[in-house]
Amino acid sequence: MIGSRIVAVGHYQPARVLTNEDLAGMVDTSDEWITSRVGIRTRHIAGPDEPVDELAAHAAAKALAAAGRTPAEIDLVLVATSTAIDRSPNMAARVAARLGMPGPAVMDINVVCAGFTHALATADHTVRAGGASRVLVIGADKMSDVADWTDRTTCVLVGDGAGAAVVEACAPGAEAGIGPVLWGSVPEMGHAVRIEGTPPRFAQEGQSVYRWAATRLPVVARQACEKAGLAPEDLAAVVLHQANLRIIEPLARRLGAVNAVVARDVTESGNTSAASIPLAFSKLVEQGAVTAGDPVLLFGFGGNLSYAGQVVRCP
Repeated sequence: MIGSRIVAVGHYQPARVLTNEDLAGMVDTSDEWITSRVGIRTRHIAGPDEPVDELAAHAAAKALAAAGRTPAEIDLVLVATSTAIDRSPNMAARVAARLGMPGPAVMDINVVCAGFTHALATADHTVRAGGASRVLVIGADKMSDVADWTDRTTCVLVGDGAGAAVVEACAPGAEAGIGPVLWGSVPEMGHAVRIEGTPPRFAQEGQSVYRWAATRLPVVARQACEKAGLAPEDLAAVVLHQANLRIIEPLARRLGAVNAVVARDVTESGNTSAASIPLAFSKLVEQGAVTAGDPVLLFGFGGNLSYAGQVVRCP
């Protein structure tokens, strides 16, 4: 079986920036209250004429350009999202249409905040099984559409954006660039993170999520490194789901990735759900914080109390 690798990444965020001071004029909150609890200072918010598939297509186009590939060369499109309001056409089909792709397989994957790492594993498995040779993997969410802007405990968290990766088959005999996935869930605690109702609204049991993330996830993240044959101290970077700085920093410390750059994009982008990992990873690549071949742990967690992580080699 031939392995796969990420050959390029790209990201996109809407132009409008919502600051903590802006939010203080909308709900009973303050910059000090928000930064002390979640570490977020700004977030990007899409307009009513910027749907999820548009955000996704912008990020995808950048990843394709960085890879030197045309849309016609992609044979599978996977979009991780939990904010696709319409059931059909799905986001992957809409992205394919926007980019002028002639006929790829198109699938959406909804695992909320862990969606991108689930989609990346699905792309890797598909390539290994011979079902595709070149896959476009996208995480995109418009959380502002499902936010309750009267609830200061959740509306201060969310942002909109998209990130994308081009995944290709490795050359025969070459080392795989995407390591084995470590994934799972806690179904009986799925109620802790919800996007429910008509219209759908995001809600969560913050303390339950925090306790689960703080106690369970360091062990799972280390197991993801073990599956890749690496120790945490071998990592060049750690890109966790950008949920909350109070979760990201302790988790990185408990993982033991002492030599790694830790992505902290949450401070300027907020929680963008499925977009958060590819968005933060793409920024690290763009900024030169990681270089080609570096081992990077991508680890998503959240809705359904699902998790998925794998070590990848930086494009």
